[in-house]
Formats: sequence, C-alpha cells, structure tokens
Amino acid sequence: MAERPKTPLLDQIDLPSDLNGLSDLQLRTLADELRAETISAVSETGGHLGAGLGVVELTVALHAVFDAPKDKIVWDVSHQTYPHKILTGRRDRIRTLRQKDGLSGFTKRSESPYDCFGAAHSSTSISAALGFAVARDLGGEGGDAIAVIGDGAMSAGMAYEALNNAGHLKKRLIVILNDNEMSIAPPVGAMSSYLSRLYAGDPFQEFKAAAKGAVSFLPGPLQEGARRAKDMLKHMTVGGTLFEELGFSYLGPIDGHDMEQLLSVLRTVKTRATGPILIHAITKKGKGYAENRADRGHATAKFDVVTGEQKKTPSNAPSYTSVFAESLIKQATKDDKIVAVTAAMPDGTGLDRFMSRFASRCFDVGIAEQHAVTFCAGLAAGGMKPFCTIYSTFLQRGYDQIVHDVAIQRLPVRFAIDRAGLVGADGATHAGSFDVAFLANLPGFVVMAAADEAELTRMVATAVAHDSGPIAFRFPRGEGVGVEIPDDAQPLEIGKGRMIREGSRVAILSFGTRLQEVEKACEALAAKGIKPTVADARFAKPLDREMILGLAHDHEALITVEEGAIGGFGSHVAQLLAEEGVFDHGLKFRSMVFPDIFIDQAGPREMYEVAGMNAEHIEAKVLDVLGVEVIGKRA
Repeated sequence: MAERPKTPLLDQIDLPSDLNGLSDLQLRTLADELRAETISAVSETGGHLGAGLGVVELTVALHAVFDAPKDKIVWDVSHQTYPHKILTGRRDRIRTLRQKDGLSGFTKRSESPYDCFGAAHSSTSISAALGFAVARDLGGEGGDAIAVIGDGAMSAGMAYEALNNAGHLKKRLIVILNDNEMSIAPPVGAMSSYLSRLYAGDPFQEFKAAAKGAVSFLPGPLQEGARRAKDMLKHMTVGGTLFEELGFSYLGPIDGHDMEQLLSVLRTVKTRATGPILIHAITKKGKGYAENRADRGHATAKFDVVTGEQKKTPSNAPSYTSVFAESLIKQATKDDKIVAVTAAMPDGTGLDRFMSRFASRCFDVGIAEQHAVTFCAGLAAGGMKPFCTIYSTFLQRGYDQIVHDVAIQRLPVRFAIDRAGLVGADGATHAGSFDVAFLANLPGFVVMAAADEAELTRMVATAVAHDSGPIAFRFPRGEGVGVEIPDDAQPLEIGKGRMIREGSRVAILSFGTRLQEVEKACEALAAKGIKPTVADARFAKPLDREMILGLAHDHEALITVEEGAIGGFGSHVAQLLAEEGVFDHGLKFRSMVFPDIFIDQAGPREMYEVAGMNAEHIEAKVLDVLGVEVIGKRA
C-alpha cells in the first residue's frame, strides 16, 4: 500500500502555541513551508515581499521560543510581518493583504492581539518595546519585550535615543538587529559601515561556530565560554563595542537563517538575560526567492511565482514622480546650485535618476527626516538651492525642524512632497493627509499643489526661482492625466491661480489633482442644466485673494475641493472670506476635505469613495448647495 502523503506542518498551525510540540527539525521544515506560503500569497496580492522572506526563520524561532501575545514582539517598520500574520491566526485571510476590508500590510493593534504595536514608519520598535518593559515592571501586562529592528532603521535618531534610554534604565529588554544590508535602498552612513565591519570576512565565519556556546552575558558555568567569545571579539576588533557602551550586552553576529543557532541563542536569552541585550542577526532580504534582485523584492505588484514577472497595469501617462525627477534634472543642468536630498527613498522619490546625473549634488541621508530637513536648511544658508524630497507621510517626522530651522529663519528650502493624498494599499499610515495644514499655517511659507503633470513642471521651476523663503509643492502617487508637458516650463506668479471654465451660480475652487474629478462632475452637471465656474487655486498660501473674492462676489455659492485634512486650503479660504465680510452678503460656502477619520487600505478610488471626494460626490455637493432635488430627495 502506498504511503499516505504527510500533511504539511503549516496546515497544523493555527496559533503560535501550536509550535510548542514541534522538534527543531520540524521548525526548520515549517520555515520552508512558511516561506513558500508567503511567496504564494504575495504573488496574488502584491506587497512587500523581500523583507518578510528575510525574517522567516527568525519569525518561526521567536514564536517557538517566546509566548506571544503575553510576550510583546514589536516589529519595526512591520512590512516584514506577513509570515508573522500567517502564524498568528490570519492565514485564511492572508490573500486579502492590503485590500479593502482585508489585512493591513503592517502590524495593526485592532487586527490581532499578536500585533501588540502598530508600525508603518521606521525606527519606533525599541522605544515601544522599552515602554512595554517598563509597564511590565510597574505592574502592567507581563512578559518579555522584544524589538525587531532592521539595520536601515538604525540610521534614524529615534533608535539611538531609545537605545540610550534603555541602557540607562537597565530593564530586561531584547533587541534583535535584523541586519540584511538592504532596507528600501542600500543603507548609507557610518552605522552601515560599522555593521559591515562586524561581520566582514573570516571572523564572522569563526564566530558563527562559537556563538551557540559563547554568550557574553551568561552567568555561572558558561562564563568561561562567554569570556573566550568576548576576548575573541576584542582581538578581531569587530565586537559590539558601540552597543555595549550604550549599556547593552551584545551577542553576534549570528546567522539569521540558521534555525539551530537562532533557537539556541533565543532560548538562552529567554532563560538567562537580566538587562538589555542586543542580538545581531545577519539575514538576506528576499531569502529563498528574490535575494538576487536589485531591490531584493522590496515591493512588488502581483507576479508569476515561476517567472517572477510582475503583472502591472500598462501606463497611459508618466508618473508624477518621474515628471518631477525629469523636471528637476532639466533645471539642474542649467543651475549648479540645485541639490537634492532624500531620506532613504531615492527610487521612490525619483532621485535615483537625479543621482545618476549629479552624484555630487544628491544626498541620501538614510531614514532620518529630521536631519534631512535641517541639512537642507544648512545647504540653503550656505547659498545652495536644496530640494528636500520626502513623502508627505514621512515629512511629518521632521516638523519641528521645518518650523524651527527653516520657517523661522526664512531659509529657501524647497520641499518636494510626493505621495500627497490617499495612496491606496499602504493605508492610513502612508496617506498624505496633513502636509497642507501643517505647512500653510507657518509664516512665510509658500504652499502649492499641482493639478496635473504640466503644472508640476511649472512648480518645480517656481521653486527653483523662489529665493525669499521656504516653498513647498505636493503631487500624488501614480500616473498623471496625460497632458502635454512643456519643454521649457516657466515659473508661476506666486499666489496666482487660474480660471478653468466660466459658469454661473456656483464656483468650484480646486486645489491639486481633484481637478480631474471636478471636471467630470461638471460634465454630469451640464446634463442637468448647471454650469459651474471652475478655478485651479494652485496656491494654498499665499491665496489668490483677487480671484477668490471675485468668485465669491459673482456666485451664490463657492465650494473648495482639496486632498487633505480639515485645517488646510479650505480653512484658509474660509478665513479670508470671513475677514472680508463676504458671508455677511449671503454667500453659501462649502469645503470638501478628508473626513475626520483614518481611512483604511483599499484602492485609491475606493479610498476617495470613503472620503466622499470622487466626481459623484462633488456633483452631489453642488446640487445640495444650490438646493436642487434629485430623485425626490435633497442631493
């Protein structure tokens, strides 16, 4: 009789507690199955593949040794947690990743008790884990606190602040440095070089063999082995001196794909550690599938598992990011004072193209937005024309520097703000919702939003020409609308909008790329005999007072539309109208902004549906403000 095929181990795992009865060899097999399941799932959904593949063995080992959710595993950035989600009761939904009403692509407290801390921005894990450790010792929830942080995330100042504080408090805290030499772009800076020295060449290979029995913090009978390991590290001059000086016991480097070694080290740490310890694990991003690709499979569309070919929708127009990059390159060929700065996102911001042309004038500072902003302030004070190129969601991290180091000193830093508005599958953590509000309230700031690709090229030119203070322009993710892009874009007049179409009764004042939806709404309204006036504001600050007051004077209603939270463009328009006494004359004013909620992941159009800002919503707003009834009901 033929032997019955064995049931895959992964099919026997519903929760991490199911790992308790597995042998070390079975855990190794489980890791292989988990890697295959992760690849299969992401091939159907798209998403962040490489980071998760790099921590498969570590994920299995952590859940085999520790007792989550009592023990708190805090993942830093957390786009590497797809394997973690599969092991923690969410395998049946893993193919809903990053989709509407599906699983988040990051850890999310409301999604699972195993996601003890939400994270989609970098370098927060050590701070959060230390908070859990202190709460535990003060009588809060018990259990160990484990932070898993990537080497790229270690370039951010927040990580060092947390290490410094943890070393001082001396609480039992476990930090696992997942060192794969590859965050989103290759890591940069002195820390990256330091970590490279820790595992370069033969010493790492020797230490791998010694690591299982040589743990520098162990008491009792194991102290001699620990002493030998520490002496060996000192003689190799590649030990974890930096971390030890910060108050951590340092262990490593160890092989993050060697299940036997991982289990041995984690079990020893769990039973023996008393204070803060840092485990330095070497991994390969994209392990087992994409480690040889340039981006290690960082982010991918749906793909064919066999060929790796991504199933991308053909583009009909260039992306806004590429239009920005080419525009900046054109300007830089004419002006050698132009420099560009990014915070670990050269590819995402398009600055990789700029860097290939002007290597000495382009700077990737790592995951360090605060430093990026003040670095640009120094460049501006030194006579250069810096373009601080950061996603809207990440620019939030440098706000104090924007206020203190740029705005107060009126330094001409140019802020190129990518991913403005709702971005889709990454959800609320990556939405560009707040930049207009938090920039337009700063004295002396110029704030622009491009309605299309041609406008974006003109705003780049405007920023180059503007030397009297800080200036910002925002643009969305994705492709443009296909308008003709001028070869020689001319600067805009600061604070001047443009009229798009003349109409009557109601005026729609658009700020940014919702202009396309406004135009669609007007086509639908025309069929009902309503012809709104449409204007593109271009500037949230300074406002085009003449145009706005003219629209208010000539129409019975005025509607503003913007891709941002309350407190932004529409609020500034309302303030102007109130100060000028326009409301005293009966003007009906409405402001369409994002609702006062965080909108979960979905497709961009679906997210704008939730926000109530697609063409049909704009049409309904016009009908409502004019008092027009639709199908027997008020619109």
